[in-house]
Amino acid sequence: MSFDSAYGYNFHDLRELARRRLPRGLFEFVDRGTEDDLTIRNNFDAFRRLQLVPRPLNDVSGRSLATTLFGQSFPMPVCLAPTGAAGLLWYEGEVAAAKAAAKYGVPYSMSTGSITSLETVAERAGGNLWFQLYLWPDPAMSLELVERARAAGYTALIVTVDTTVTPNREFNYRNGFTVPMRLTRRNVLDGLMHPRWSAAVMGRYLCNGGMPRFHNLPKCLQTSMSDTRKSGLMPKNDSLTWNDLRKLRDLWQGPLIVKGLLHPEDAVRALEAGANGIVVSNHGGRVLDNAPASMDVLPAIRQAVGPDATILLDSGIRRGSDVIKALCMGADAVMIGRAAMWGTAVGGQAGVEHVLAMLRDEMSRVLAFIGQTDLASLDQVHCSQAPIR
Repeated sequence: MSFDSAYGYNFHDLRELARRRLPRGLFEFVDRGTEDDLTIRNNFDAFRRLQLVPRPLNDVSGRSLATTLFGQSFPMPVCLAPTGAAGLLWYEGEVAAAKAAAKYGVPYSMSTGSITSLETVAERAGGNLWFQLYLWPDPAMSLELVERARAAGYTALIVTVDTTVTPNREFNYRNGFTVPMRLTRRNVLDGLMHPRWSAAVMGRYLCNGGMPRFHNLPKCLQTSMSDTRKSGLMPKNDSLTWNDLRKLRDLWQGPLIVKGLLHPEDAVRALEAGANGIVVSNHGGRVLDNAPASMDVLPAIRQAVGPDATILLDSGIRRGSDVIKALCMGADAVMIGRAAMWGTAVGGQAGVEHVLAMLRDEMSRVLAFIGQTDLASLDQVHCSQAPIR
């Protein structure tokens, strides 16, 4: 075991440590999905249905987790997914997470909804940086962010397409965790009951410039998180079509990745529109409740797009064995969201490094048990479907 056990031994340990440290509203913002959390359950069950087949008496002493994405080599098939609340879990949590990703040589995806500016992360963390973009109702807003990402040295652009309208996250309203954030008796008491977080995160923001703000929104939308004078900080665009994706392709010369696809036909259309890769994702269960698990649709999407298309899988990764299962079923790599968020919440950079070390060690161990030495040899013969008990 090559990681610091002070942060626990698995995803569940990290989640429990984060639950104790964070105000309930913030914890549930990360932990929950939408409505009845059925999609989160679907993601979990999909991984449980897959069993890995052990193959002993193979020489596995020379195992490697190395992979190639968009012509670049990486030491393991893991990317940090775009997550907008990292800067609320830890002071400048985006910088902390990006530094951890750079140390382990994996991509860090910067979210449009992040607190720390994309320029600050590029300057202070470095590494292989990807930028996640929403297509705004006004195309000029999207162009503004594309230009900022290009100027700051981000190498790939991820466009998220599954948030056509605002998801129904009832628990956020119940907890008073909304954007703009409105101070209520409930969320004020919630913060006071977690003094360590209040001092180390919100206290530091207040001492260094005031309430946190969304520095990666278009300039016309930037405001303090508690500024109630402006609503609709994250305006949705329910008129998007594939033509909008083609226009974005013309604006960006690097790898273009489309995130939030669950249907084989949509995956094919994304590639036809100029995408270099796709992320099979249900947004971690945070958009449409009772959507299919990403893992359940992955094989059909791989079959539809062929063996050469780059596919990342997102939603539900909790173990290194989950990563191996995803690769067996057709993914080239995975994106981790909540696991990295819990690592950020409990230890900043060290916490995220802990998560990456856990996944690396678990992946290597599983690879040995199933008798394989590299990722290219993984396919569906190493997994079997099992009923959920």
